[in-house]
Amino acid sequence: RLSRGNLWFPTQVAVTPASVVHFTPQFFGGREQSMHLAHVASVLIDRNLFFADVMIESSGGDSPVRCHGHRKADAVEMKRLIEAFQSDYYRTRGAPPPPPPRGDVRA
Repeated sequence: RLSRGNLWFPTQVAVTPASVVHFTPQFFGGREQSMHLAHVASVLIDRNLFFADVMIESSGGDSPVRCHGHRKADAVEMKRLIEAFQSDYYRTRGAPPPPPPRGDVRA
């Protein structure tokens, strides 16, 4: 992508049901930053003419995850996934565990 910081080593973002992982490859190695979904406070999308920047702020107020140069549709999808996974996480968090399966018990 021809955007700030992504010309040679494009940034990569993985949104999983448990966390958000931001990986920036470098000439030697790379930089990886992850945040658990329970610690995501807000997701900001800054749409430019061609690309969009995403900033994910943590509930602790520590350094936010900043991702530059994504396609606008990808940025919107990242936000949608984070919000959907957070909803699932908080919906099932307080629920009691399901009862153990009943096997074939003969007395």
